[in-house]
Amino acid sequence: VDSATPKTGDALIMGKSGVLVGLASQYGANTLETTLKVEAALAELRPSIEAQGIRIFPALHRPANFIESALKGIRNDLLIGAGLIAFVLLAFLRDLRVAFIAFASIPLSLLAALIVLDRTGETINTMTLGGLAVALGVVIDDAIVGVENIVRRLRDAPAGFVVYDVLAAGGETLLDTPLADRRARLDALALAPADAQAGVHPPGPDVRLFRSVVAEVAEPEALDAAFDAARARGNEGLMIKRPASPYLPGRRGRDWLKLKKALATLDVVVVSVEVGSGGRRHLLSDFTFAVRGDDGALLTVGKAYSGLTDAELAELTVWFEAHTLQTFAHGKVRTVEPQIVVEVAFDRVQPSPRHKSGFALRFPRIVRLRPDKPVAEIDTLATVAALAGMQTPP
Repeated sequence: VDSATPKTGDALIMGKSGVLVGLASQYGANTLETTLKVEAALAELRPSIEAQGIRIFPALHRPANFIESALKGIRNDLLIGAGLIAFVLLAFLRDLRVAFIAFASIPLSLLAALIVLDRTGETINTMTLGGLAVALGVVIDDAIVGVENIVRRLRDAPAGFVVYDVLAAGGETLLDTPLADRRARLDALALAPADAQAGVHPPGPDVRLFRSVVAEVAEPEALDAAFDAARARGNEGLMIKRPASPYLPGRRGRDWLKLKKALATLDVVVVSVEVGSGGRRHLLSDFTFAVRGDDGALLTVGKAYSGLTDAELAELTVWFEAHTLQTFAHGKVRTVEPQIVVEVAFDRVQPSPRHKSGFALRFPRIVRLRPDKPVAEIDTLATVAALAGMQTPP
C-alpha cells in the first residue's frame, strides 16, 4: 500500500509526537567523556528550551549506558572474585598471608592493565571491556591454582635462605672487617644452623633464614671429614676461607678457595659438537655426550666445555668435520658419528627432561680421551641411575 514517507527525525515519545536528534562521536573519541560533555551542554540549554514548551529526553539512546553497566559488572565480579579467592585459600590453605597476596593480586592486575591502556592512548570501549572481563577470570583462576601449587611445592620441599656473611650492621660497613669478626656477628643472630641435625628445611611457614655451617680445620686431613659432612647436607663442596680475610667482591685470591670433588667419572661417547666461544670460536670445543641404554641406544646425559687442550681440540675438530652427520645453526652445531669416547668427571646427577636419558651430569668436565675404549664398552644408563640413587638429596 502506498503511503507518505515518514519525515526524517520524527518520533513518538511517551505517546506524543517528537523529534529525534542523534549525535555521533568522532572516530577514536572517548564515548563516556563525549556523553558527559553533551549532557552538560544540554543541562545549560534545558531552561531556555523548556521555556518554549519543549521537553528534553537525553537518555533515549545512550551508548554510554552499556559501558557504565559493563564497568559496574567488572567491579562486582572483582569484589565477588576477590571474596571467593580469600574464602577458598583461607578454608583450604589456612594461611592468612597467602590469602592476602592472592587477594591483592586481582586489583593490582586490573590497575596495571588500566595504566597500560592509558599510556598507550587506548580508551574504555567494547573491545577493551571484553578483554578486561576475560582477563579478570584468568587472574581469579590463576590466583587460586597458582598459589595452591606454590604452597604445595613449598610444603613438599620447603625453601630457606642460608646466611653466610654479615656485610653491614648498625649502619656500619663491615667489608674490611676480618672474617672471624663478621662471623661472630652472624653467630650472635638468632638463626638456626643449616645442618643435617637442625634441618635445612624450615619447620614453619614463617621461618626462612638459617646460619651457614662452619668448621674450623687445622690439618689438611680434616678437610675430608668436613667435605663428607657438606655432601651429606646436600652441598656440592666447601669454601675454605682465611679467618683474617676481608670481604672482596669477585676473585679473592688465596683468601677464599673452593674445594669440590668429582662424584665419579663415566666413559661416554660424543654425539654432537658445537663451536666454542672466545679464543675457541674456531674450534668445535663443546661436546654433547651419551651413555648406552638397555637396548643399546645412545642417550644423551650432558654437555662438557672444558678439559682438553687447544691442540687436542684442533685435531678433533678436523675429525668431527670429516665425520659430520648433520649440521644446524649455520654449521655451528653438528651431529657426528658416535666414535669418540671420552672420560668425564662431574659433581652430581640430577633429573633432567632435556636429555633423552632423563638425567643430567652437573658441572661435567672432560678428564681425558679414551681411544682405547670402544663405544660398545661405554657406561650405561643403569650406572647413571645407580649414581643418582647414591646421592644425598640437595
